[in-house]
Amino acid sequence: MKYIPRPGVYAILPKNGEVLLTYQKEPEPEFQLPGGGIDPGESPIVALHREVLEETGWKIDKPKRIGAFRRFVYMPEYDMWANKVCTIYLALPVRQLGRPSEPGHTAIWTDPVFASSSVANPGDRFFVTQVLLSL
Repeated sequence: MKYIPRPGVYAILPKNGEVLLTYQKEPEPEFQLPGGGIDPGESPIVALHREVLEETGWKIDKPKRIGAFRRFVYMPEYDMWANKVCTIYLALPVRQLGRPSEPGHTAIWTDPVFASSSVANPGDRFFVTQVLLSL
């Protein structure tokens, strides 16, 4: 089995005591940090802005890199095994421009306790818990 490198960027978006997540229905129903893969030739910050907007409908500001982790995972939507390097940012959600344009995604505002226990993967949960406990 060959793992394809797949760098990605994801955002923790706190505002007014809540955090903005995305709920993705398929391929598995789950809560996630908004974000995704960096397209060829795209910078991480441009990808972060694009992915957050696509998955939540929100414009963000002042992204700050807070860490990264690696996941080896099967991605059924691409039919590939991926070596994902997930870079996590803390950013400010500044304005909702519309609904998510990414099919199957719903933007969800929730409390930090729910967010830290509900995001789907352990790396996201670690960073959400660390960041939100420090706010």
